[in-house]
Amino acid sequence: MTERESMEFDVVIVGAGPAGLSTACRLMQQAQENNQEISVCVVEKGSEVGAHIMSGAVIEPRALDELFPNWKELGAPLTTAVTEDQIFLLRDDQKSIKIPNVFVPKTMHNEGNYIASVGNLCRWLAEQAEQLGVEVFPGFAAAHIIYNDDGAVAGIGTGDMGLDEAGEHKDGYMPGMDLLAKYTVFSEGCRGHLGKELLEKYSLDKDSDVQHYGIGIKELWDIDPEKHQAGLVVHGTGWPLNKESGGFFLYHLENNQAVVGLITDLSYSNPHLSPFDEFQRLKHHPLLAQYLTGGKRVSYGARAITKGGFNSLPKMSMPGALLLGCDAGTLNFSKIKGTHTAMKSGMIAAETIANALSKQDEGGSDLIAYTENFKASWVHEELYKSRNFGPALHKFGTYIGGAFNFIDQNLFAIPVTLHDNNPDHEQLTDVQSSPVINYPKPDGILSFDKPSSVFLSNTNHEENQPCHLKLKDSSIPLGSNLAKYLEPAQRYCPAGVYEIVEQEGEQLFQINSQNCVHCKTCDIKDPAQNITWVAPEGGGGPNYPNM
Repeated sequence: MTERESMEFDVVIVGAGPAGLSTACRLMQQAQENNQEISVCVVEKGSEVGAHIMSGAVIEPRALDELFPNWKELGAPLTTAVTEDQIFLLRDDQKSIKIPNVFVPKTMHNEGNYIASVGNLCRWLAEQAEQLGVEVFPGFAAAHIIYNDDGAVAGIGTGDMGLDEAGEHKDGYMPGMDLLAKYTVFSEGCRGHLGKELLEKYSLDKDSDVQHYGIGIKELWDIDPEKHQAGLVVHGTGWPLNKESGGFFLYHLENNQAVVGLITDLSYSNPHLSPFDEFQRLKHHPLLAQYLTGGKRVSYGARAITKGGFNSLPKMSMPGALLLGCDAGTLNFSKIKGTHTAMKSGMIAAETIANALSKQDEGGSDLIAYTENFKASWVHEELYKSRNFGPALHKFGTYIGGAFNFIDQNLFAIPVTLHDNNPDHEQLTDVQSSPVINYPKPDGILSFDKPSSVFLSNTNHEENQPCHLKLKDSSIPLGSNLAKYLEPAQRYCPAGVYEIVEQEGEQLFQINSQNCVHCKTCDIKDPAQNITWVAPEGGGGPNYPNM
């Protein structure tokens, strides 16, 4: 067995997203304030910082104001302020109703917010972190967790490079490294594969509601300058999802660009439903087509989002580690925003860890102070106030649930806590009792197919490497899922990774892992929980520009 090298740090952070980079920046700020010398490194599986970051996004700058009060002078890429909010209910494929602002929950008002690329924000945060002395390592995937003999987290191991499909060494093989730390921060984003392991190992979610998820599919468009309205934010729900819950967005960025997307809650029940195809036909609605017609699609991406909210938050501390941001589920779905809450969770983590290090803590202890520090923060208060938003929509539907949320957010706090403990993967109904959905063929103008979409995500994986989509039981896709649900992986995957093909008269379940955009939907929605997503070779996956 090849010897692995190791490096030691005070803090290792997994994931260069808003939570991880805010942790790194605040740690170094704290060290400077306390005249400490600490070593911090951030590992990122994407080929560069921001390569795997995809979000709408309208950003509330509250956390950024705290982290870098002079962020404008420092050149943070938040330049397009929101100028107008519009919210619509789509009745069918032609009609829409504009909801008067007076009837919109306050959480969905965007005064003072910015339309921006979270990927570009993370690139900027990484620059600030490096200037403060943080070591940032893109292209290195955290493959496994290292534990001490007493069961505490002691760091992570990066994945080996240059293995073939069978796990044998190819030319240019390079073993991974062990990055050891007094404290390790896990901020991998929604459904992090290491975070998933930690939740189970330490029973972090034993007192929480079941976590819920959605899949967000997004495109970046260059649109006709005459149709562009910088700062316009459009949200809506209804058609085409109708009975299933979810909603769409269309934001006008700078430089005559707009982002358009659809979030489909992964609690949907019809196995015929394809979130990708629902999004493609959505763009033909006149409300969206009026902006996109005559434009050009320039990028595509997809990512699962954690939307269980306050009720589904796990314990975030454990021996030697913290679980932060969307890895823990801090997104505020009532605002459709998670950047500011993720950043704040990281800043609280940094202050908690810095305090422990200042006491000459040797590491490995459970940072239980994080729980109280989090509870004392505005992010806890914000998430608590919105705790009923998701459960109300799931229990009562768009209309009654929307009315409940309007009263709860705008008029007075309803003194109840709603719960939804039905796991998303258990919601599919039998294919025979579900209405078939016939999707129109893409026209290549407003709607497109999966292969051309994946091409625009710049997704690439080194060929002939171990498949990073693991089946616990290879017989389930054809032996169980096909008969019950017409094997839904063919439809819930937005990248064409899963196919049923015929070879010599036999059906085979084919995994095109090269196409994977790392959205994690398969890990979440598979009804048998048979698919496990693990990190592929570092640097693989999408390479999102301006997303």
